[in-house]
Amino acid sequence: MSSSLPTLYILVLAILAGSVGWFATPKGPNQTLIRTCILLTLACCYLMWMVTYLAQVHPLERPRRVVE
Repeated sequence: MSSSLPTLYILVLAILAGSVGWFATPKGPNQTLIRTCILLTLACCYLMWMVTYLAQVHPLERPRRVVE
């Protein structure tokens, strides 16, 4: 059986990428907008990946064997 541990590893990577994006954003009038876009994009990508991964690791319904 597969583990759900990769979701935590990828979460740590997403948080690190978000912090790099936070501090690498250039100063200016659009700094808040750029930071918001970076963090929102990372959050949405992580959530989409996590839901897809966990749906494959722990399916709601087991595969059924067809006996003919």
